[in-house]
Amino acid sequence: MGKISRRTFVNKFGMGVGASVIISTLPSFLAAPEKNKDPYTGKKLNVALCGLGIYALKLAEGIQVSEYCTLAGIVTGTPSKAAKWKAQYNIPEKNIYNYQNFDEIIKNKDIDLVYVVLPNSLHKDFVIRAAKAGKHVITEKPMAVSAQDCEEMIKACADHNVQLAVGYRLHYEPTHLEIKRLGQEKVFGKIRYIETSLGYKTYDTLDTKTIVDKNSPTQWRLNKQLSGGGPLMDLGIYCIQASRYILGEEPVAVTAQFGTVNNKDRFSETEESISWQMEFPSGAMANCNTSCGYNIDRIYATADEGSFELSPSLSYGPYEGKSSNGPLKFAAINQQQTQMDEIAKLLLENKKLPNHITGEEGLKDIKVINAIYKAAETGKKVFLK
Repeated sequence: MGKISRRTFVNKFGMGVGASVIISTLPSFLAAPEKNKDPYTGKKLNVALCGLGIYALKLAEGIQVSEYCTLAGIVTGTPSKAAKWKAQYNIPEKNIYNYQNFDEIIKNKDIDLVYVVLPNSLHKDFVIRAAKAGKHVITEKPMAVSAQDCEEMIKACADHNVQLAVGYRLHYEPTHLEIKRLGQEKVFGKIRYIETSLGYKTYDTLDTKTIVDKNSPTQWRLNKQLSGGGPLMDLGIYCIQASRYILGEEPVAVTAQFGTVNNKDRFSETEESISWQMEFPSGAMANCNTSCGYNIDRIYATADEGSFELSPSLSYGPYEGKSSNGPLKFAAINQQQTQMDEIAKLLLENKKLPNHITGEEGLKDIKVINAIYKAAETGKKVFLK
C-alpha cells in the first residue's frame, strides 16, 4: 500500500479514532484518590483534546465531572465534528483547531494542556508541536511506535519546560493499586509466575465478504504505518504494564511467538495474535497473550505462600477477583476522571509528575514491545539492557 504522510492522514481522516479498548524498581503508584470534603473552587486546568475518536469521548465524559479540569478546546480535521463538540461542550470558537493551524495554539493562553488521542504514529508529531507551543502534554499509550520517537518527545518537552504524561489510567484504579501492593510488598511471599492476557475478537472469521480498508479511520490499527503493530501495541501493553508493576521489576529477557492468522486479508500488515514470555531479575516469569481473534481478559499471579487473580482485569472494568486472603472487589471509579484530576492537581501546583506516568515510563514499554517483536520475528531470546 502507498505511503501515508501524517498530514495526509489527519486531513483525510480528521475523526482521528483514539485508543479504545486498553531501573529495577517501578516507582510507587499514588494511594487510592480520596474525595475532598469541600468542593474545589480554585483554578482549573484547561484541556484540549487532539483527535476526537472513541476514546476522546470517554475522556470528555471524565473531564466533564472532574474537579480540577475543564474541556476548553478541541483539535479535529472534521468540521462537522467540531460543530457538534462545540455545541455539546460549550467550547469557544477561538479554542477550536484543525491539524493545519494547530501550531497557533501557542498564542492561546486559555489552553494549558493538550491530550493527544490520535493513531500511534501521530503521537510524536503532535506531542512535539504541543511542547513547542508551551503546553503540557498527555499522550495515549503506546507513547509512540519507536524508542527513538519516545526519546525525541521526552527531549522536546524538557527543552520547552513542559511536562509529558502517558495515559496510564489503571495506575489510579483501586483494584490495580491493590494487586501492585500484593506483589511488590510480597504479601504472599516472592512472586514466581504471572499470567496476563487481553484480547478481543474484532471480526468474524466466516465473514469473507467484508472489504478491509486499512486506510479507513475506523481500521487504522490494521495499518502498520499508523499503528506500529497489531494487538501487542494496542492491548498487549496492558499485560506488560501489569507484569511490571505487580513485580516492581523490569524484564531482562523475552521470547515470543506469533499466533495463527485466521484472517489473512485483515491481518496482512499486523499480527492477529501474539504470545510472549518475560524473565525478571528475581527469577519470576510472566507469560502473556494478546489477540484480535479471541476474547480474554485476566491476570493471575502465584507466590510462595498464595496467589491472586482478576477477571475481567485490564479492560474498563468493573474488575473482580480473589486472593488467598479472600475476594478482590473495589468500588468502580471513573477512570478517566480520576487520572485527569490526579495529573491536573500536580500541574496546577507546579509540581513534578510522578515517574510512573511520564514519558520515561512510556519509553520503557516501547523498548519491551520492540524486543517482543524481535523475538517473535527471529525465534530467538532477546535480552534487554
